[in-house]
Parts: sequence; C-alpha cells; structure tokens
Amino acid sequence: MLLDGKVAIVTGAASLRGIGRATAKAFVAQGARIVVLDLDEAQAQAAAADLGQGHLGLRADVTDRQACVDAVAKVQEQFGQIDILINNAGITQPIKTLDISPANYEAVLDVNLRGTLYMSQAVLPVMRAQRRGSIVCMSSVSAQRGGGIFGGPHYSAAKAGVLGLARAMAREFGPDNVRVNAVTPGLIQTDITAGKLTDAMKVDILKGIPLNRLGDAQDVANVCLFLASDLSSYLTGVTLDVNGGMLIH
Repeated sequence: MLLDGKVAIVTGAASLRGIGRATAKAFVAQGARIVVLDLDEAQAQAAAADLGQGHLGLRADVTDRQACVDAVAKVQEQFGQIDILINNAGITQPIKTLDISPANYEAVLDVNLRGTLYMSQAVLPVMRAQRRGSIVCMSSVSAQRGGGIFGGPHYSAAKAGVLGLARAMAREFGPDNVRVNAVTPGLIQTDITAGKLTDAMKVDILKGIPLNRLGDAQDVANVCLFLASDLSSYLTGVTLDVNGGMLIH
C-alpha cells in the first residue's frame, strides 16, 4: 500500500467525473484517508461517503485564505496529520484575449492560482512541523503551449503561474522534507469537457496526439499517486506531462 496511514486533502474533488475524484479513489485504494474540499458542503460530504468509511468532506472556498486555514484546522483535529495536498480546484473560460473582462480575469486567476497559494500556505506549517509532506499542483498543457482548447489566455496565464509557484515552493521547503511538484494534463475527458467535444473536433485533436486517444481522469490520478507516494521521494520542483504526447518538449 503506497499511502498506508497517510492523510490527503484533495481540493475540488466532488465532481463525479473529475480529476480530483479519480485521484481520491486512487489514493483510497492505496490506503490513504481522504479529505474532500469543495464549495458545496453536501457534495463534498457525499463524495467522502462514496469513498467509504473514515473519510471527511468539508466546504472550503480556496480563494478565501481564512476558509483554507479553518479547513486545515478541522483536518488536524480529526486526523492529527496532513501528509498530502492535491491542489486540484480550478475553473476555465473559453474566452479570447480581447474579450477578457476584469471579472473574468479575477475569477480564473483567483481559483487556479490564488487558491493554490492559499491552500499551500495553510498546510505548509503542518508539513514543516512534521518534517514530511507532498504537495501536487494541477497546472495544464495550456500553460506550456500557449493556449488550450477550452481555456482562454487568462487560464493559460493562471496555470503558468501555478508552475512558477510550485517550483518556488519546492526550493523553499525542500530543506523541511516537503516536496512540491506540478502536473500538466492535456485534454482529459471530465465533466468540464463533457458535451463540448464534437466527433469532428476529436478527429482533429487526435491527429496531434501520438498515443491516439484522449486522456482519462485516471491517467492524471495515477501520476498524482506517484508524486504523492515515496516512489517519487527524490523528486521536487518537477513538472510531469500527462498529455499522450500532445506536447513533447
């Protein structure tokens, strides 16, 4: 069991077909106790219950620093430790550069980038005191290739910011035995993409993917499991691509 006795917080894990839920399930299969954080408390609790006994669902707005701190305090009270944080919560908007309003920019940057910072700030003192921890930050191939299919330029900017933040935190907290890494998924079939991909779009997209298939949430979950476990104990500050070869660099 790769995560036996570990406690993992996964943000944005209430969506049924999302990367967060798939990651939580993969972690449970390897012995972890899961804390599902989501904006909707009922959905977070339902997701935790779906994972089995001994897991926790909490409401938390990752753009609210105090809410993140309060959630971490509840986890500490319940479990007494936090070994893993998966910064998965995120939103996207398919908007072109000249159409991005201040409200659009703030919404996307707040959840994707500010949320990653605030949740990390909340758990890092715990991990530093424990002298152990693994944080995985969810970025995107759009941060690397300059745009995606469903995300606008502000999404690319936010996800590029996540990469820089993860690397800086890795450098700062490495001496405390806290590892921080990033994952850059390509086009993954989740609730976000459901119903938006036409057959024609799929054919065109697959021409640029050497493995000739779209990704599944489980593909990303497996990489998160690797980064969260001791299998990657000498990795920090890395970016792992999960894109089927869409971007080879």
